[in-house]
Amino acid sequence: MFITFEGIEGSGKTTQINLLYEYLKSKGYDVIKTREPGGTEIGEFLRDLLLNKDRHIAPKTELLLIMAIRAQHVKDVIIPAIKDKKIVLCDRFFDATYAYQGYGRGIDLKTIKFINNFVTEGITPDLTILIDYDVIDGLARRMNNTGHMDRFEKEGFSFHKKIRDAYLKLSQEHRERFLVLDGSESVEKIHKIIKDRVDSLINARGL
Repeated sequence: MFITFEGIEGSGKTTQINLLYEYLKSKGYDVIKTREPGGTEIGEFLRDLLLNKDRHIAPKTELLLIMAIRAQHVKDVIIPAIKDKKIVLCDRFFDATYAYQGYGRGIDLKTIKFINNFVTEGITPDLTILIDYDVIDGLARRMNNTGHMDRFEKEGFSFHKKIRDAYLKLSQEHRERFLVLDGSESVEKIHKIIKDRVDSLINARGL
């Protein structure tokens, strides 16, 4: 089973993926937690390059770097884990690419889809959990938590507003896959809703 978490900067998705990971482990499931960009040795190396706020990276270069990271991630981590019947939790996946590089950077969505299909070998999440949150509050939360901003986080309000709008649009286009939650709710309430949905999915799959 493959579950992804999406959301704008500071939405709280990383907190929720960590909570779900610990919950599933406590229930005895074989579960792994990973992230994009990153997830492998080469992926983490390229992640540092992508997030470096002092680097200028052209949008097309950014897209290709992310796709290269994903290709390695899918081959080395995601496919083997799914074949071993593990539950895979991933902090961002291809929806982030449509949101950030497509709607955010203005790269043609058909181009993104073509490259993404090539590198993912057709893998699609069983469930995508979108933590929707106010842009200004999210950036403020992120700054308070880390004390600095990376190359994406330091983009202006309009860029991040495009990302939020893109995620909501994607969730409407793929309702069967998305669970959209209000990031302004308490951590505990959001976690409970996620737990209930994932438990139902696990039961339906007979895991």
